[in-house]
Amino acid sequence: MIGTQHVVDAVLAEAAQRGKADETTVIVTDRSDAALRWAGNSMTTNGESRGRTTTVISVVRRGDAAHVGSVTSSEVDQSAIAGLVAASQDAAASAPAASDAAPTLPGGGAPDDWDAPVPVTGADVFADVATSLARGFHGADTLYGYARHVLETTLVATSTGRRRRYTQPTGSVEINAKRHGASAWAGVGTPDYLDVPTDALLEELSTRLDWAARTVELPAGRYETLMPPSTVADMLIYLGWSMDGRGAQEGRTALSAPGGTRVGEKLTDLGLTLYSDPRAPGQECQPFVAVPSSSERVSVFDNGLDIGRVDWLRDGVINALAYPRSAAAEFGVPVSVPADNLLMTGGSASLAEMIAGTERGLLLTTLWYIRTVDPAVLLLTGLTRDGVYLIEDGEVRAAVNNFRFNESPLDLLRRATEAGIAEPNLPREWGDWATRATMPSLRIPDFHMSSVSQAQ
Repeated sequence: MIGTQHVVDAVLAEAAQRGKADETTVIVTDRSDAALRWAGNSMTTNGESRGRTTTVISVVRRGDAAHVGSVTSSEVDQSAIAGLVAASQDAAASAPAASDAAPTLPGGGAPDDWDAPVPVTGADVFADVATSLARGFHGADTLYGYARHVLETTLVATSTGRRRRYTQPTGSVEINAKRHGASAWAGVGTPDYLDVPTDALLEELSTRLDWAARTVELPAGRYETLMPPSTVADMLIYLGWSMDGRGAQEGRTALSAPGGTRVGEKLTDLGLTLYSDPRAPGQECQPFVAVPSSSERVSVFDNGLDIGRVDWLRDGVINALAYPRSAAAEFGVPVSVPADNLLMTGGSASLAEMIAGTERGLLLTTLWYIRTVDPAVLLLTGLTRDGVYLIEDGEVRAAVNNFRFNESPLDLLRRATEAGIAEPNLPREWGDWATRATMPSLRIPDFHMSSVSQAQ
């Protein structure tokens, strides 16, 4: 492959030579992957791969209208660049006017690391995890799981001189442990694998399987439920993905209100703040827009735009919705662009202390197969999996059967009576797409287990 920066230069030069677009944006992402799998207390596979995607976005302006053509390729041969640029410019020439058109962003010059080599990862990053797992393979539980590490270096360049670069590290470890027909799951996100608490994860799984030595069958119903951070993340990430301003303004989402949106509405007295911030310590992520196509939350016209912190909920009140520049101008609100992380403040109690303060309830450790039931109220359904436990008199007494649940993250926030310490975590359901989350545990007095599930 030719160098990433050379791809950028070649695309912009080809676009200028063809001259059929008023503006050109090129996004190049070099990706380096490493993965490790284990099953039945044995390492099974590991692998490394590298790849590149190149997106060329052409804009043709005719009066007040802008027409966009975006073409993406994974081809790494330099000879493919001319065809990629041509396809993008031809697509722009025949495209309808873009509804999200916005003025051209000014140039900003190149960052100091623009020409630096692109970093790569490899299987050696898993050395400490593999050593801990090897010890765990000799224990009483049968272990299965997967670890991955990805480095994505993204360059954004425009024909107006704007330049952005960022290397995003993304990693996760997921472990399933099984014993006598019972199973438990634990996971963690990590940017660099320098401090993955594998031994602590194995100890936690062993404790949960100890709890499962006794089982209790419970019917469907509403139960006081403790949701650890991973399950809270799974529900609130879905909320974050649903907080687009245009949809709310047009009455199409659960954040709509008569004549406008629900910004300013109080959801909880717990004083919780839900926010995204590309510079959040330990959850750092790409601090600028780099998208190949537009959605209601982001726009190709904003590529290269800086992303800052946004408080989606502030002190329990709905505070902001996502607006790219075009929608923000249309509705007269500030530009709000989500970063690729989600965090929420919490309280002072540990999960163990919350369990100790529970007379009778459920500990819900993981969620699975979450889907939308009613977008008008953001009602979601899904399954419990790999560990629902009965708490009695402040102690976990047994494992219980699995359930299907019906809940809305908005309603969960309304009804929550206690928030624990906010902790970094890996969402079980959305961990393939969202590894950067910090959430508290929540106490829900009447979590709706709508039916018993036979899932294991």
